[in-house]
Amino acid sequence: MLSYRHAFHAGNHADVLKHLVEIALLRYLNQKDKPYWYIDTHAGAGVYSLDSEYASKNAEYESGIARLWGRDDLPALVADYVDVVRRLNPDGTLKLYPGSPYCADQVLREDDKLRLFELHPTDSVHLIDNFRGRSKRALIKAEDGFAGIKAFLPPAPRRALTLIDPPYEDKRDYQRVVDMLKDSLERFATGTYAVWYPMLARKDSKELPEKLKKLPAKGWLHVALQVQSPAQDGFGMHGSGMFILNPPYTLHDELKVIMPWLTQMLAQDKGAKFILEQQAS
Repeated sequence: MLSYRHAFHAGNHADVLKHLVEIALLRYLNQKDKPYWYIDTHAGAGVYSLDSEYASKNAEYESGIARLWGRDDLPALVADYVDVVRRLNPDGTLKLYPGSPYCADQVLREDDKLRLFELHPTDSVHLIDNFRGRSKRALIKAEDGFAGIKAFLPPAPRRALTLIDPPYEDKRDYQRVVDMLKDSLERFATGTYAVWYPMLARKDSKELPEKLKKLPAKGWLHVALQVQSPAQDGFGMHGSGMFILNPPYTLHDELKVIMPWLTQMLAQDKGAKFILEQQAS
């Protein structure tokens, strides 16, 4: 299924949580001099225009990044994320939104590498165009990231962050995530793996975090942001989550500080709340 286009959702509440956590994970890896790889199994187009027909159709960014854009009281972790977005909009007007690979490219150091997968034929072309002349350290594959990741594990520097965020339009993606992580942990047990997932009424979405908790990692961290009450008809996404295997020991305390604030900023009704739990290694 190749109908999903992330441009419709760029900059929404789910992107805020996902990219905020992604940047925090990369900053932690930057604390050691040894280089690392950033692997993205579903990289998307890389950069999104918020005034495009796709993004403006539902204007989801207005209840996401736009709520943080003009504030001068951002907590440090949130400010770091917003600064990455601001660098893409140097005139101060929010017009472009960075996808996960662009966020990574802004944080990685000279010797770190990007390994990016995007199967969608249109988005993979956009991804290549958006990285043309921008980063010589990026290797882009117009392939299925679920299968392609095997070629890069273990990574040459034995350090890596892998982001897994399929669209989940195909319900088989939930099991593919679990199966891929089982195999990845066998190939590279010490890597950090970050899984994004949508909070939906469907059973697969609710069960995914519990399945991930059972994987043979040294530890895990689960953070989720529900921005509104689930719809009575059972349709629509009411939040999203990030599940990290082998997380930095500092991340839980950092998120504990910002999640109450972020929940208040992005709430769409009184059903807004967050989840933060971990199992330390």
